[in-house]
Amino acid sequence: MTRAQLVGVLIGLAIVAALTLLRASDPPLLKFARDVTFDEYQRLAPRPFEELPVRVVDIDETSLRQFGQWPWPRDRMAALVDRLSDMGAAVIAFDILFAEPDRLSPRSVMRDVGGFDPALTARLPDNDEIFARAIAGRPTVLGFGLSNTGNYRPPVKAGFAFTGESPFDAPPRLVAATPIRPGLEANAAGIGHISLNPESSSAVVRAVPLILSDGGQLFPNLALESLRVAQGASTYLLTGATNVADTITLIRVGDFGVPVTAAGELWLYVSPERPERYVSAAEVLAPGGVSAEARAAIEGSIVFVGTSAAGLLDIRATALGDNVPGVSLHAQTVEQILSGRFLSRPDWADGLEILSIALAGCLLVLLTTFVSPAVALACGLSITALALVASWLAFVQGGLLLDPLAPIFFGSITHFAATAYRFLVSDRERRVVRRAFGQYLSPSLLYRIEHTRNALRLGGDDRELTLMFVDVRNFTEISERLAPAEVVRFLNTLLDALSHHVIDNEGTLDKFIGDSIMAFWNAPVDVSGHPGKAVHAALAMRDTLARLNGADAFGFGEARQVAIGIGIHTGLACVGNMGAEIHFNYSAVGDAVNIAARIESACKDIGFDILVSETTAEALGGCALLDAGALPLKGKTTRTRLFAVVGGKALATSPEFFELQRVHGQLIAALQVRSPDMRRFLSMAKLKAAAVAPGLQEFYRRIPRRAEHFPAVKTTRGEAGE
Repeated sequence: MTRAQLVGVLIGLAIVAALTLLRASDPPLLKFARDVTFDEYQRLAPRPFEELPVRVVDIDETSLRQFGQWPWPRDRMAALVDRLSDMGAAVIAFDILFAEPDRLSPRSVMRDVGGFDPALTARLPDNDEIFARAIAGRPTVLGFGLSNTGNYRPPVKAGFAFTGESPFDAPPRLVAATPIRPGLEANAAGIGHISLNPESSSAVVRAVPLILSDGGQLFPNLALESLRVAQGASTYLLTGATNVADTITLIRVGDFGVPVTAAGELWLYVSPERPERYVSAAEVLAPGGVSAEARAAIEGSIVFVGTSAAGLLDIRATALGDNVPGVSLHAQTVEQILSGRFLSRPDWADGLEILSIALAGCLLVLLTTFVSPAVALACGLSITALALVASWLAFVQGGLLLDPLAPIFFGSITHFAATAYRFLVSDRERRVVRRAFGQYLSPSLLYRIEHTRNALRLGGDDRELTLMFVDVRNFTEISERLAPAEVVRFLNTLLDALSHHVIDNEGTLDKFIGDSIMAFWNAPVDVSGHPGKAVHAALAMRDTLARLNGADAFGFGEARQVAIGIGIHTGLACVGNMGAEIHFNYSAVGDAVNIAARIESACKDIGFDILVSETTAEALGGCALLDAGALPLKGKTTRTRLFAVVGGKALATSPEFFELQRVHGQLIAALQVRSPDMRRFLSMAKLKAAAVAPGLQEFYRRIPRRAEHFPAVKTTRGEAGE
């Protein structure tokens, strides 16, 4: 394990630990995301509507238009009870508060008007009493609401038994309740609270508290109490977790067991709204009697009386995204219990999700660090798919609410962080490579190393290259006069200045060999016009050396000028990574490399600083070239035709060079036939050369001694002076 990998693992594990602790703290945002996920599950697979003995008698807009605005007088509510009882309702539960006296009662109206005999007023009907008599002896359940003021507690019509630890501190807290009229309170068969989400800040009703507690007494909700009255049961049985206080796991009412949360809440598994669930109160109170369909719907059913009228503001949002009357949710609670289709979030769900975050995070960190981000991504996607499928199957098959979102989200964060770290490290290492080798390799080679898979492998390819060798003249003499440190400074100054021209002209610096430079063009990537770019680099080196000498950059004084020789050849060579697996160089080998090196050595004999082979010269266009003869190079059985590079395109098109070419051709022709005019042409060539390039003086001075380099066979190339 490298140090970078160790640091990456430690950082990744620290992120995993932080995310695991964050999930363990379960902040509100995570709870909200979890709730939304479970809502989506219900929308995809809602509880199917079943024909169960549960109905809602709806005080709807039609009922209000027919019987007047709300609140209705309680003698009408008594009539509603009478009708429902006659229709065979098993239970009549009111999702309505009866906290104040009925102001529409004749007795109350006469008392408020005043001026009437109190004895007469007392004999007038009282609607509360009428309603109380109507519910007496009938399976009627009244509701109460929650209040933050007062100390009223409604009577509890059933007993509570429990197994395990005390459950009194588990349910939501009842501080106070809205009062129920005394006569109604006494005559009701059951009393339950109608609050649907007392401690939730969300507008969506997802869980209904079946039990409330004031610390010493438990109070059932309207739906649970209705189910108890329907069965004629007298006691609720609460089951708690073993050896865990303040926890409820199951509420049994009669023949039905209801799995609940630790706080005694039922996760609502909502079904879509259906008209079959509702019977209009106007239809029940119709003067002409009740229809057969309405009677069949009510008979034997647990009936909840409530309102869907928009002006009465009892509209709630469900997990399905619907807005429904609050009374519908009470009815759906009983439907859910009767159908046995429950949702539950088991005690171990949080632990499983926290553990999955920790394990998946650690796995992704290790895969990203030691294998590859791509493999880690594939593994992460597999984990995501597995989490989604497992969570969905748990919901559909077992009604279990397991959150896939937190493990997926936190796993994505972990993978992103680990991948980002790895790429940052890779980028840092890439910058190190650039800093270390950018002075020696061309940008194209660096790009290939960085972006080509297996670029740094052993092996080579045969390619046409233009090769260059550069050597310092009289280096042995120079080094003898200097201390070793001064020699190093001299070489660094010279070679750094010259090597930049290789890179600037898309070349590749192969190596530095003492006082020499080896470079080539057209590898590792194709370089169009590579012979011309190599020659342009050589001409730039000539200008740079003249500038350095003129500025006395080497500290040798004006009397001692540094000179170089440059040999260039174009030919087939093998280029690639050569060496051992643990250490290799990107280089070129082959006969073309040897020829380029021999051409550079020939600069000493010819007396000129830049020489190119005939193959290179043929590929050039617009350069000022002069025939330098055919030389026998070391190791070659045939002579090699060479050309002196006098200048670039501007010089090649100048009248001065045109005249020099003409005279040079005449000189070579005279030299080949040993004509007496050779000396005259040589003098003319020296004179013309002085106006073109001072460096040609030594070149022409040595030509008479190199007569064998210009055989009698005339060449078109020499005549053209290219």
